[in-house]
Amino acid sequence: MRTRLLPLLIVLMAAVLLALGIPLAASVAAAQQQKVVVDRIDDTARFAALAQFVTDRPIGSRVGTTPDERRETLRKELAAYFRVYGIRAGVFYRDEAPMANAPENWYVPEAGEGRDAFNEAFLGRRSHDPEQVWPWQRRRLVVASPVIRDGDVVAVVVTDSPTGQMRSKTLYGWLLIGAGEIAAMLLALGAALRLTGWVLRPVRVLDATTHDIATGRLKSRVAAAGGPPELRRLARSFNEMADNVEDVLEQQRAFVADASHQLRNPLSALLLRIELLALELPEGNEEIASVRTEGKRLAQVLDDLLDLALAEHAEADLRLTDIGELTAERVASWGPVADSKGVRLAGSCPATTAWADPVTLSSALDAVIDNALKFTPEGQSVQVTVSSNGEVSTVVVTDGGPGLTDDELARVGDRFWRSAGHQNIKGSGLGLSISRTLLAAGGGSITYARHEPHGLEVTVTVPRSGPAC
Repeated sequence: MRTRLLPLLIVLMAAVLLALGIPLAASVAAAQQQKVVVDRIDDTARFAALAQFVTDRPIGSRVGTTPDERRETLRKELAAYFRVYGIRAGVFYRDEAPMANAPENWYVPEAGEGRDAFNEAFLGRRSHDPEQVWPWQRRRLVVASPVIRDGDVVAVVVTDSPTGQMRSKTLYGWLLIGAGEIAAMLLALGAALRLTGWVLRPVRVLDATTHDIATGRLKSRVAAAGGPPELRRLARSFNEMADNVEDVLEQQRAFVADASHQLRNPLSALLLRIELLALELPEGNEEIASVRTEGKRLAQVLDDLLDLALAEHAEADLRLTDIGELTAERVASWGPVADSKGVRLAGSCPATTAWADPVTLSSALDAVIDNALKFTPEGQSVQVTVSSNGEVSTVVVTDGGPGLTDDELARVGDRFWRSAGHQNIKGSGLGLSISRTLLAAGGGSITYARHEPHGLEVTVTVPRSGPAC
């Protein structure tokens, strides 16, 4: 969930920062240009004031031919202005003849912004502010102001400024904004990490607790502390639900155990009366033999039900156990049974340790080996192999029986379930369920798969790491 929530928060924060940063960057560029434009306006106003008192040039002359101290002063001011700042400037009459200009070979442009500003200034007003110049544009700024004498526009002052320095300052301001945006993004990312961690921590705890309960550790509960109020309420509701489920399961186990225990005495008395009745009937009576068999089967079912109820209630006594040695003992114990059935029982049991309840693991192996011997025909073999992969130790039992279909593999281990093709085999259908319950209490598991070319493969897994404190 964090991998989905965090990118969403990052995208939202980036969008907010961009929404703030782009207008800020534009305003920085506009401020830098406005500063330059204001300076040029002041300069043109100063030059216009000087040009206002320059004596008009003789009619028909392109350049003034009579000495004029004010014209000479204006020319020197423009020359110094160009030399110091690199800004081209000039005062031009309506016919574009220069009153004074610097450099002297610079005139009003034939077209473009310079021409527009010149024409606009002759209308008696300062030219409009130039279009915005961005750092990647190598444009110049043209500002024009009219020279007014006795209410008439007699000339126009034009300045043509380079924008390199202005664009550099704008770019520097943008770099500062970018650095600020990156710093803000990093801070926001850190805040998002802490926020998502704070929000999702109860969810992770709830997920872990749910897994514990699903694997049989019904005492697990969620600590309802931390996180948003909604998740704290969810944790409390989950704990209440877990308490109710545990109570219901406890009542169910108690009922099964009590019922099994209460039925054993009358069933034992019934079996005893059947045996007494059999003494009065001819030996080999089929009916009494059938009744005796069903009675014993019912007694076995009651014993298995009681074992299952106790298994679901019992706590695992985990200890460091040599799985290889324990498995070898169980294989040796079942050897005579295998021999009587004509089945080869072989074991490969190298020494390997894991955390398990020895009694529980022994019972589970007995149930699995017994099941394998039941369904393996004479002349076939049952193989028991112990191995480990660093995290878990496994005991794999493979047989040469008929095996199970995919649908049957999905149901094997369910309570009272038995394959339709094996209903005539002795058993209650609870042995593997009891084994699974006992193993789950200690963090182990039991799985089933096909064994090629035929048969069933049962894998008993126990953890090699110790129980969490």
